[in-house]
Amino acid sequence: MTARSTEVETMIRAALRAAESLRADFARPESLDVREKAASDFVSNADLRAQAILRADLSAAFPEHGLTLEEGDDRAAARGAPRFIVDPLDGTTNFVHGIPHFAVSVAREVDGVIVAGTVVDAATGEVFWAERDHGAWLGERRLRVSSEHRLDHSVIGTGIPHHARGDHPPYLEALASIMRDVAGIRRLGSAALDLAYVAAGRFEAFFETGLAAWDVAAGALLVREAGGVVTRTDGVVEHLSGDVLAAAHMSLHADLVGRLAPLHRGSAAARR
Repeated sequence: MTARSTEVETMIRAALRAAESLRADFARPESLDVREKAASDFVSNADLRAQAILRADLSAAFPEHGLTLEEGDDRAAARGAPRFIVDPLDGTTNFVHGIPHFAVSVAREVDGVIVAGTVVDAATGEVFWAERDHGAWLGERRLRVSSEHRLDHSVIGTGIPHHARGDHPPYLEALASIMRDVAGIRRLGSAALDLAYVAAGRFEAFFETGLAAWDVAAGALLVREAGGVVTRTDGVVEHLSGDVLAAAHMSLHADLVGRLAPLHRGSAAARR
């Protein structure tokens, strides 16, 4: 295994402590205080406790770094300093419904480039991590994306738009184009873990719309360092937030970009 940097070691330790807090809260559902930030967008006291752990641990180790946190309380970086992009609980809807599939995600950005990331599956304890130009790893095992090139042998992860989220008809049109030709579609409820699954070869591809930087920053680096491709759903390389498409191979990626075209017809028509 390649040696981990001090920054990654700190990120993993902080994420593991946050995951431990989440597991404790998950075991006590009667203690959860859940509110709706926006339509179908939930936050709980468990999210906030996990975020407080991450903020404290990362700030203590790197006080000059900025912090971008899903639940607010951001901190600006010292001039020219890197920042951490943090999701203390990716998969909150799963969490508050008692579904054991949720994660902690932490990425480190330097000069606009994601250089390190970790996604910790809080339910299973799996630790995915990556550093730019040093590969993607699950614990001490090097990750490579799936070697499958055939769409009809591929399992695709996705995020399905729901109440107050997304434009449903274009998504259903795009999904119909994909689902007839693949081995399976999976909607698991954590974009960070979906991207980690592409990096680990469990999914051949993943796509979702309406994501934020904290949802994708660490996971996108995992996919790229495992040999995969990550862009927006229209094929443009910029992907830190918004619509994300990750695939094991360029051939699968190109096929999926074409099938996802309905997601962009409305916005293209509006610009004309």
